[in-house]
Parts: sequence; structure tokens; C-alpha cells
Amino acid sequence: MTAYAIFIQERSRNAAELQTYAEMLRPLLGESGATVLAAHGPQDVLEGAAPEGVVMVSFPTMEAARAFYDSPEYQAAVKHRFLGADYRSFIIGGVN
Repeated sequence: MTAYAIFIQERSRNAAELQTYAEMLRPLLGESGATVLAAHGPQDVLEGAAPEGVVMVSFPTMEAARAFYDSPEYQAAVKHRFLGADYRSFIIGGVN
């Protein structure tokens, strides 16, 4: 079942750290077989406060999404995201 990793950027703190994260992330995504479906595009907020940005990435399975997140390569990159902004993130399974 397809799975989606959702990253909701609530508040930026350090643009340089976010840039480092983005530079490290690009090749990792390419190698993973993931597909970026949305990344900081326009929003039409229906309820609640608007986040600064949202990223949605498709993976073939929940296990593949979690393996990507837990990989040593991504964990090295994500440290920069943690320093750069406050996020909420989760993986959600698709509907068959």
C-alpha cells in the first residue's frame, strides 16, 4: 500500500540549516524511489493556522517510508532540519 510522508513546517529558525538539509536531502530522495508530490506550494487553508510550508512525499509502502526516515543517511540530514525549523511530521498509509 502506498504511504505518504507529510512534513509540516510551523516556524523557521535558521535558513542556512534548512538549506543544508535541502542539499543533503535531494540525492537521498532520488536514490530512495520516493516521489515528491508537493513542496511548499500555494495553500488554501480551510481550518486552523496556515503552516509556513508543507511537503508530501510518496513511498511504495509504510515500511519503505519508515526505512528511509530511519536510515543513517537521512538521520544525518534531518539534524539540520531540526536546527532550521519546527516541524510536525508523520507517515500515513494510502487507501487501496
